[in-house]
Amino acid sequence: MGWSTHASGTLDPPEVRNWRIHLIALVASMSALAMGYDTAVIGGTMALDSFIRDFDLANISKTERDTIQGNIVSTFQAGCFFGALLTFPIAEKFGRKKTVMLASLVFLLGGTLMTAARGNMNMVVGGRAIAGLGIGASSLTVPVYIAETAPPSIRGRLVGIFEIASQGGVMLGFWINYATDQTIDVEKQAQWIVPLALQLFPGVALFLGMFWCPESPRWLARGDDFDGAEKILTKLRGLPSSHPRVQRELGEIRAQVEERSTNHLSWKAQFKKLFQKGTRNRMGIGLALMFLQSFTGVNIITYYAPRIFETLGVSGTSLKLFSTGFYGIAKTLGMITFTFIVVEKIGRRKGLIWGAALGCIPMWYIGGYVMRADPAAAAARGEISRDGWGYLAMVCVYVNAFIICATWQGITWTYASEIFPLDIRMLCVALTTADTWLGSFIIARSTPYMISDLGYGAYFFFSSILVCMGTWSFFFVPETKGVTLEEMDALFMEPIHKAVWAQIRGRPVLDDEIRRKGSVGSSIIAEKEKDVGVEQLEIAESKKEGQ
Repeated sequence: MGWSTHASGTLDPPEVRNWRIHLIALVASMSALAMGYDTAVIGGTMALDSFIRDFDLANISKTERDTIQGNIVSTFQAGCFFGALLTFPIAEKFGRKKTVMLASLVFLLGGTLMTAARGNMNMVVGGRAIAGLGIGASSLTVPVYIAETAPPSIRGRLVGIFEIASQGGVMLGFWINYATDQTIDVEKQAQWIVPLALQLFPGVALFLGMFWCPESPRWLARGDDFDGAEKILTKLRGLPSSHPRVQRELGEIRAQVEERSTNHLSWKAQFKKLFQKGTRNRMGIGLALMFLQSFTGVNIITYYAPRIFETLGVSGTSLKLFSTGFYGIAKTLGMITFTFIVVEKIGRRKGLIWGAALGCIPMWYIGGYVMRADPAAAAARGEISRDGWGYLAMVCVYVNAFIICATWQGITWTYASEIFPLDIRMLCVALTTADTWLGSFIIARSTPYMISDLGYGAYFFFSSILVCMGTWSFFFVPETKGVTLEEMDALFMEPIHKAVWAQIRGRPVLDDEIRRKGSVGSSIIAEKEKDVGVEQLEIAESKKEGQ
């Protein structure tokens, strides 16, 4: 049995892992490229001498600088929070595809305002907020769209493309800041305009590319358009509509829609279902994962990388931006590892546990080094020499980024996009996505003061949080690798401690008994498969008679 990058134990034939489904995920992930780029580019842009000059930041106090930086960065997270929270009714009524296209237009408006600011700080802050609305809307809709179109064996890999694009955008943002610092004269406004203008390209690519992408077949089925759902599903899977694999998936979708009477749920009923057995535990896990992933320590470096490297004794704008560029490479390599190795081979649960256990080690070291050596103070005194321990601290920044991106940063988005029931999926994902942007807002708003006031304590804080996150994941996060979206109901209908304990003892994620007990509409699925078998038998007999 050779090496593969997809989940084992599923019923997916090779045809479903085709180029079309990968390209759809790639096009939709242009939203993540824009998200990552916009998140990363602002920290480096604010560090450019031309930006400091044009926005009159050179002669202000350290506290004022912290406040302005916090405002610029955190308004984006605030926009993302409200964009995610308010978009789910649109995605439910008009579909995933149209919602993503609308989100791209909102993002383009915000990016245009930032690019045209010309020294007006209010336009930068306002543009960040509007761009955040668009990114929040797409960060809610795109992972769900990918999960709803993906086959189970590569669902994690396809959502991983979203995360690779996100971290690739981070890397591009870092390196483009460095390139503009090196190649564009500091006396020209273009030095800071160019990095902000380039964020518009993935937004345009997303809007145009979504014209080619199909609607989610599960959303169509919710509107009783089962013919449309079948047509799209056969195209996505690369199989004829009579194939048992397609018929089984259509049967599961139909069964869940009919079982849950989706079309008759009011908003009040949807909110009420959040607290029902089998859903409230999913909400608790999803909210915890998405909030905690902002506290791994990676986000503080992404938002304020030049400031972080300054605390490690790296002086000079160009050198700080250069060091930051390698941080982006480490994050992207980590996300590639997540997509092709961790999510489908190691799994969600083990990835979270090992990510926290290994990721906290370099963070502990960085805190210890800053506490003992105080490199920022040494650099301020003109002592720019760095020993081996200092270089090791910089390496630890990169190692931590690689580990966290290979585990927590990717797994949380994948997990939250796949575990919720069909009838309230967008509501659940809206809440968990808004939750992660709330955590990001807290980090973005508090980090400048943590860097200035806590110093090494900030690193100890995040490493301690990681230890707690890993412990919690060990006891309360069940594995979902290889489980179909419709089988999630059965998995989470079991008490979480029983499901996790069974997995610790090596039992399958879902055994036949649980599937029979908890899977919605299992009789309908069985009838569908029976009908397909009878139909194929009749075709074979008619051919035999003709001969």
